Amino acid sequence: MHPPPANLIDSHGRVLRDLRVSVTDRCNFRCLYCLPETDAAAGFQQALFRRGSAPPAAPQVPRWQGKPPPLTFDEIERAVRIAVQLGIEKVRLTGGEPLLQPQLPALVQKIASLPGLRDLAMTTNGWRFLEKGQALRDAGLRRVSFSLDSLDRDNFRKITGRDALAVVLASIELAQKIGLQPVKVNAVIIRGLNDHEIVPLAQFAHDRQLSLRFIEFMPLDSGRVWNRELVVSGAEMLRRLQERLSLQPVASANPSETARRWALDGGAGEVGIIAPVTEPFCGHCNRLRLTADGKIRTCLFSAVEHDLGAVLRDGASDEAIRGFLRGVVWQKEARHHIGEPDFIQPARTMSRIGG
Repeated sequence: MHPPPANLIDSHGRVLRDLRVSVTDRCNFRCLYCLPETDAAAGFQQALFRRGSAPPAAPQVPRWQGKPPPLTFDEIERAVRIAVQLGIEKVRLTGGEPLLQPQLPALVQKIASLPGLRDLAMTTNGWRFLEKGQALRDAGLRRVSFSLDSLDRDNFRKITGRDALAVVLASIELAQKIGLQPVKVNAVIIRGLNDHEIVPLAQFAHDRQLSLRFIEFMPLDSGRVWNRELVVSGAEMLRRLQERLSLQPVASANPSETARRWALDGGAGEVGIIAPVTEPFCGHCNRLRLTADGKIRTCLFSAVEHDLGAVLRDGASDEAIRGFLRGVVWQKEARHHIGEPDFIQPARTMSRIGG
């Protein structure tokens, strides 16, 4: 094996430019594709699981308890600064729910000021955005993505465990008003739950001039209920959209972009489809993930993690940390193995990895 190169390049020749940073693995929603702990979610799982078997019991104690303390803002800032020095250009703050961090604008300000960083974004469920959105914008946040899996109040509550649709819609409106651009909306589509809302969600994006991303249901749920039968493929989503709406393909100069995109009628808003299950894009993946407790993950579905937190807290120099990151990235997986006989679902749920 050749030694790792100077920058963040893996052994398959991919250059990493995108870092996802989870600032907390706590969340105030209980989305059934992530932390399905509500009665409604449990009932849905039981109804849709394959006949003749039952899903494993969800853990009764949240998995973030009893683990090492989360990274401090200073530790996160140092890790991101060094990563940017190694060629990372885009940083996205995630969770859990990042707005549960009471001083998040302070972290945004630290990261936004780093030389060489081109883009700083955040993914949120929107619950606390109304109170913190302007402060985040003032601190240097440039883009935001909201989770919005349903436009129906009852269905939204079933999916998330929160009666919060009105709050999320108001948060989206505020994000547009204060100049975050583009404002994106993510919808995880699950057969039998919200796939009937694909066209209404796209129409919502058109009416609000938003960028909406439909995402295939992935095996990252704590209830281990995922199975292929619940996945609405990207091809099926596109077919349903084309039957009802006028779509114009949007070309992208970025081969690492995860979404195939279409402009909606008249150029008002757009939709994209992210299909990691049926149309993997691993060959162009340029992402690295840092969990809230300091672990580096080179793939959403990694079976191993690399303890950057321990390195940071062991008095390592910046050069030693650069060497650590180069070595970790060199080991990045060629691809995930969803749907293959040897696939093992990660021990962490999406909330503990960072979206």
